[in-house]
Amino acid sequence: MKKKYGIMGGTFDPIHMGHLFIAQSAMTELNLDKVIFVPTGISPHKIEKDISSPIDRYIMTAMAINSNESFHVSPIEINKNSPSYTIETVKDLLSIEKNVDFYFITGADSFISLETWKDFEDLFKIITFVVVTRPGSSNEELDQKIIFFMEKYGAKVEKVVVPSLEISSTDIRNRVSNGKTIRYLVHDDVEKYINKNRLYLHNNID
Repeated sequence: MKKKYGIMGGTFDPIHMGHLFIAQSAMTELNLDKVIFVPTGISPHKIEKDISSPIDRYIMTAMAINSNESFHVSPIEINKNSPSYTIETVKDLLSIEKNVDFYFITGADSFISLETWKDFEDLFKIITFVVVTRPGSSNEELDQKIIFFMEKYGAKVEKVVVPSLEISSTDIRNRVSNGKTIRYLVHDDVEKYINKNRLYLHNNID
């Protein structure tokens, strides 16, 4: 019987409690065996952005998930010297992990824009997309996209409803820059790492 692994990609600058809650919710609802967090290396969508070093983001992610034995972090993208594309990452993971079905966890906005992703048609053939939505939200555009992708490309899509946690990495970076607390927004070890390494102090990052 195949294992079921979730993939949670992101810049994770920094990883926060919202990321962890979404991953746990997806794992519980879809009976995933584990979730692999994949910090982006060089993102093709954020090349112009001023983001923290890959190693800082990797370490923070590892710290945040350390207490959950079902969460794992992969350096597969940060080890690359070129932009990381989801299709390449998934294929690399498939070559490493045998007899596994992958579930790619993403937000509604990203899912709607999937047609801008490299080789998105191939992604539909090799993974199931898990779209995270908020309770009570009526997103007609999302529902139409799901139907469109399923009918045109044979996409496999699952929706997971997760309570809205108004936490964002942008807000956390700005709070640090402005001397405000981020306790309980991020894992305690992540907060300590940010403070120790003086991350986000001198610039507000969009």
